[in-house]
Amino acid sequence: MATAAALHILVKTRKEAEEILEQLKKGKNFGELAKRHSICPSGKRGGDLGEFHRGDMVKAFDDVVFKRPLLKVHGPVKTRFGYHLIKTLYRS
Repeated sequence: MATAAALHILVKTRKEAEEILEQLKKGKNFGELAKRHSICPSGKRGGDLGEFHRGDMVKAFDDVVFKRPLLKVHGPVKTRFGYHLIKTLYRS
C-alpha cells in the first residue's frame, strides 16, 4: 500500500490560505507558519502529519499528496475541514 509523509497548514478561509502562501513564496518557514496559523492539532508540530497511507485522508488531500510534485507547496486545497496548504515530503 502506498504511503507518504506530508506537512500542512489548515485554515478556515481561502483568503487566509492565500495570504500564508504569499509568505511562503517570500521564504518564510513552513513549520513556523503552521505553528502560528494552523487550526489542525498538527500545527503544534509544524504541520507534520507523519506517515500515512493512501486513503487515510480525504480524497482532495490524498490526490495532492499522491499525485502532485514533492517538496512544493500546493493549495489552497478545500476540504470539509477548511483550506489546506500541503507539502509532501516523500511517498512510496
